[in-house]
Amino acid sequence: MNILILGSGGREHALAWKTAQSPRVDKLYIAPGNAGTAQTGTNVNLAVNDFEKIGDFAVENRVDMIVVGPEDPLVKGIYDFFRQTTRLRHIHIIGPSKQGAQLEGSKDFAKAFMKRNNIPTAAYFPVTADTLEQGLAFLETQKPPYVLKADGLAAGKGVLIINNIEEAQNELRLMLEGKFGDASKKVVIEEYLSGIELSAFVVTDGVSYKMLPEAKDYKRIGEGDAGPNTGGMGAVSPVPFAGADFMKKVEDRIIRPTIEGIRQEKIDYRGFIFFGLMNCKGDPYVIEYNVRLGDPESEVILPRLRSDIVDLYAAVAGKNLHNVTVTIDPRAVTTVMLASGGYPGSYEKGKEITGLDKTDGSIIFHAGTKSADGKVLTNGGRVMAVSSVGDSFREALAVSNKNAAVIQFDKKYYRKDIGFDL
Repeated sequence: MNILILGSGGREHALAWKTAQSPRVDKLYIAPGNAGTAQTGTNVNLAVNDFEKIGDFAVENRVDMIVVGPEDPLVKGIYDFFRQTTRLRHIHIIGPSKQGAQLEGSKDFAKAFMKRNNIPTAAYFPVTADTLEQGLAFLETQKPPYVLKADGLAAGKGVLIINNIEEAQNELRLMLEGKFGDASKKVVIEEYLSGIELSAFVVTDGVSYKMLPEAKDYKRIGEGDAGPNTGGMGAVSPVPFAGADFMKKVEDRIIRPTIEGIRQEKIDYRGFIFFGLMNCKGDPYVIEYNVRLGDPESEVILPRLRSDIVDLYAAVAGKNLHNVTVTIDPRAVTTVMLASGGYPGSYEKGKEITGLDKTDGSIIFHAGTKSADGKVLTNGGRVMAVSSVGDSFREALAVSNKNAAVIQFDKKYYRKDIGFDL
């Protein structure tokens, strides 16, 4: 079959790397892709939100299936566009409908869904400009720190955690006035949950589901979890504190009720669900849903997936996922993200990357790269993820760190303490 993967980051390179291993694939396209995905398939210069041109390409190239990497086209309704367009209806989309994508596209929708389905999460209150006074009053009922979340997609920047009540109230006003554009026309105030974060993943056809490996990522730019948040500076899988008992609680209290809620509410959902979780003294709570795989979590969970991922795609599309067995490698995988100097602030692009041919024992997933004149150049804040397999995450991390040191580009930066808290 011919498959098109949408996206250009480390998640999409990991998906392309895993997809290309399947004997069921005839042609693999990635749009727009990066220098790494070009090694696993054919890059295509298409924007992920240009549904008409994606449709034209898919028809012309006899694409059977489109795997959607990032959240934006899902929230904008690519699944519905293909289902409602006669010439495109036969092409399977791996990703939820526009309604299903609201689990990530709207914090208020997600919280209300969790409340309806008795899924453990923090107490919350949605606020608009018309209900500002009630929102300010709700803030005063909470203990610091105060959590403010833009309701819509804000490129990972729409969450504020503030210790001072006056500052929190002022930031609430600024958010509603457009600090994060349309994304913060509605703001969700949340109770602060104290604990340690991790992520769980499933693939679902909307009726049944299969669990994928869990992971823990590291968002802060600085070692020891200091400094501003990023898109993720590294990850580990499995997560040492998430043993069988804890993951049973996650499945019983969170995953199963989520899939049952999707089924009962007749939400058309065929794709991945990412559960952002907090372990609060041994009990799991949902911080957020994402309607796709994570990045850099994909770069540790997909190397642990022994099953053919195209078998999973096909079972999801055909709503017969219950017939598929998923096999997971019990070994550990750790990834270390190499970033451009200055990230997550301003940074330069176009730096030549060398040493890729000198790495040994790691899988190099490209994130922000491009090819030009036979060279690989930096093209983003997070440049590439160095993933390694080991009998323990410390063993895997040693290999990732060794190869992270071998790869060179001007102003390269990476954290050497991924997994330090475990």
